[in-house]
Amino acid sequence: MLRSSSFHFSEVAASAGKPRLPSPQPLHRVSISQPGTTTSDMHSRDCVKVAVRVRPFNKMERDASSRCIVAMAANSISIQDPRDAQCRRSFCFDYAYWSHSGYVIDDLTGLYLPEEAGGRYADQECVFQDLGEGILENALQGYNATLMAYGQTGSGKSFSMVGYKPNKGLVPKLCERLFEAIKENQDTRQCQVFFSMLEIYNEQVVDLLSRGSRPPGGLRVREEQHRGFYVEGLRTVPCDSAALIEQLMEQGTRTRTTAATLMNANSSRSHMLIVLQLQQILSKESVTKQSNINLVDLAGSERQRSASSEADRLREGTAINLSLTTLGNVISALADMAVGKKVVHVPYRDSVLTKLLQSALGGNSRTVMIATLSPADICYEESLSTLRYAERAKHIQNRPVVNESPTERLVKELKAENARLMQRLSRLGQDGRSATDETKEIRQLVTHNELQIRTIHTLWEQHLQEALQDWEQQYANITQERRMMQMHPYILNINEDAQLSGVVKLFIQEGEWDIGINEGTSRSICIKGLGIQQRHAVLRNEHRRVMLTPLKGSKVTINGRGISQTIELQHLDRVILGSNCTYLYIGFPSERGANDWSRYDYDYFLSELAEAEGIHLGESSNDSCQTDPRLLAVFYDYVKMMPLVAEANQMSQELNKGVEFKLEIKNLVLSDSKGHDLEKEIVCRVTSTHSKQVWVWSKAKFVNRKFLMEEIYQKHLDEMKGQNSEEGLSTAALPREKDPFWDPVEPLLLGTAHLWLQSIAFRIPVDEQLEVLGSEGSEESILQAKLIPCTHDGSPLAEDDILIDPSELLGRRLDVRLVVEQCFGLRWIRESRDRGVQIGFHLFDSSSHVYTPASWRNINPVLRHTEHFASLSVSRRLLNYLQTSAVLLELWGLQEGCVSLVSTVESARGNANGVIIIDLNDVVETMSL
Repeated sequence: MLRSSSFHFSEVAASAGKPRLPSPQPLHRVSISQPGTTTSDMHSRDCVKVAVRVRPFNKMERDASSRCIVAMAANSISIQDPRDAQCRRSFCFDYAYWSHSGYVIDDLTGLYLPEEAGGRYADQECVFQDLGEGILENALQGYNATLMAYGQTGSGKSFSMVGYKPNKGLVPKLCERLFEAIKENQDTRQCQVFFSMLEIYNEQVVDLLSRGSRPPGGLRVREEQHRGFYVEGLRTVPCDSAALIEQLMEQGTRTRTTAATLMNANSSRSHMLIVLQLQQILSKESVTKQSNINLVDLAGSERQRSASSEADRLREGTAINLSLTTLGNVISALADMAVGKKVVHVPYRDSVLTKLLQSALGGNSRTVMIATLSPADICYEESLSTLRYAERAKHIQNRPVVNESPTERLVKELKAENARLMQRLSRLGQDGRSATDETKEIRQLVTHNELQIRTIHTLWEQHLQEALQDWEQQYANITQERRMMQMHPYILNINEDAQLSGVVKLFIQEGEWDIGINEGTSRSICIKGLGIQQRHAVLRNEHRRVMLTPLKGSKVTINGRGISQTIELQHLDRVILGSNCTYLYIGFPSERGANDWSRYDYDYFLSELAEAEGIHLGESSNDSCQTDPRLLAVFYDYVKMMPLVAEANQMSQELNKGVEFKLEIKNLVLSDSKGHDLEKEIVCRVTSTHSKQVWVWSKAKFVNRKFLMEEIYQKHLDEMKGQNSEEGLSTAALPREKDPFWDPVEPLLLGTAHLWLQSIAFRIPVDEQLEVLGSEGSEESILQAKLIPCTHDGSPLAEDDILIDPSELLGRRLDVRLVVEQCFGLRWIRESRDRGVQIGFHLFDSSSHVYTPASWRNINPVLRHTEHFASLSVSRRLLNYLQTSAVLLELWGLQEGCVSLVSTVESARGNANGVIIIDLNDVVETMSL
């Protein structure tokens, strides 16, 4: 349950030195009844309503010529596997919104509208009518409601929740309609609205409305019997208009954006919660109602999927992944309960997020989940995962209960007590004892109760005035900022979340300005973030020209290219400082024209960086990139991972870990034994600059480890500031086995070579020098290998044994010796002489691998390893294999500290001579050697 402890009526009494009043009772939530539902049904069970919204293609998807794989009819939505045209999965939800196509942008208002009246395009107003109006109606009736937005990063969650420019989302529209409803009913009810805004990152709660320093570990989530879970110390601001709420949201967004420069406020990594507390006093009915509206923008769902796809040896997921993973577990458990399965435990307590959402999921709430997804073929896996997640959520049943307000009950109790005291005082007066001590005590109690009643009645006005005074100075600053925008050039922040972009504006006035962490001088522009130095660069504004000069050792990127010399900034240049501080340069007012900077979003920055590394998703891509959605998806993933790798490298550098991270596309040019492309995926190559040890981490493992690195890095920053908590672990004392930068070394697959078997079908020997290609096409070595048809005892066959027709082999015995002679020019050994190699292979249906003995510290090792394979009776399947396939020779790299690979074919050897028997599954009758 989302509750704030920063403001309660009881605290006012306590502050005056009086006894504390009883704590407020828990707020409950309910759902609007559906047609045909009885009142008793509405107060018993109500399923979570689920809506799905499909957004338009973004720039990166358009550049990749993505294909739409999502179709929608009424409330049904289907998604097609781009790799299999016959594989289509369908889902049905309470609401389905098609916002992918069929819209136009109004030139005057900038609104996204349907191309034609009654068109299928669902605009912001359509979504609000279905979802927002129901939430508002429940709140006004005294019930609580929760709206959660779920989906992968960039799928449109924030657009649906908050909106963009004139296209207002659910939150601002809901606030506007709420105050309109309050105004319409002001004759019959008195209403008070309180606003709070928080963020959950890494299992820590951050108050986005607090101006003070953040407590170590974030705000505490506590639990009381009557209140449930609540956030201790969360600031709650009284509001009297939608405009004030909009201002508060802007302040919260600024706080969130500032934190983004320190790595952790990208929307993909944190949850944002907005809580509206509505208190109503209905004068005619003498009833007080109160309710909470909880609006939740969840972190990107791909983090959860990646984290759960591979268990990490150090920790089974991290705190960032924990909340979404636990939310999924809670939803699954509640869905199982709804269909009658026995569920022993619902893991609400396993994460901060699920603690705060306990009443919204399976509790007393009318809850709506809006799942947003991309219809692009390159996002198939993520979109399918979102649909499955949403399908489970729609089975959850809540138990709606009308809220009870403790305020009205408290006032009545105080008035009743005063009435009793006055009667008692009257009796004492009749008895002639008006001056006794008892009379004085009774009068003191009456005065105290009247004081509490007046305090309760006047508290709203007092706090509202305090809030307005508190924000008055802030918006004077905003007015000043708008004037500065019309006078000076500036740089504005660009964030992965469009809602956080353009919030921070750093003005470049005339003269020379230092840009960096140092804010001790009047001529400095303070920027904090990974890789930002005390003095990072110099900006010089002279003669209506702005020059940027990187300082020694600093990292500055302009329009995707790193620079080391002074450069003149041009209007709409893209500037990246350090590892993750992305800014757009806005030139002098005379240079701006009618250009709209919104097209230079975060994806635009990533695309520029990717092109600098040779990764193209647009027209410059080769034909295979344009036709293979799997390869496009991998490139898309590569681009999204680039900032994370840059951050990991910067953390390694600042912590003196001596570890470098580099993205690679596994199996980019490699194929299987038949020449078919292998499944491609993103991996991260990790190299120790000191020992030259190398690890290859999957994407999931890297993401998990990076979050652990961030924890270590944050503790390092705390140590540097002298603020490290007692339980904090010094980075210098971190045990190596718990260090996320470290792993035990293992053999690495360096590359493969194909030794084709077609000649063996004719019993013709093969002697080849093969190019061993690495995962991305690099030449790792030249390998000399032979295939020699032979007799039972391994002797070579004569020329007369060559076959004209390979079908003559059917039913006959076939013996072949595979000889791995030598490797030439091993790049793995050239890079570090302390390394070794092995060659691995297997033939046909043998599930066991054969490995050559390890060879160390030799660039051109002579191996001369021989294995004898035999088929007792050649089957049709084996013959087809020989004619169409190759032996896949794998080059494995060894490094100091790892164990050599061991052959596992002993059980398959047929006799003491070491012959390995293949093709046994197709032999009707086993023949002896």
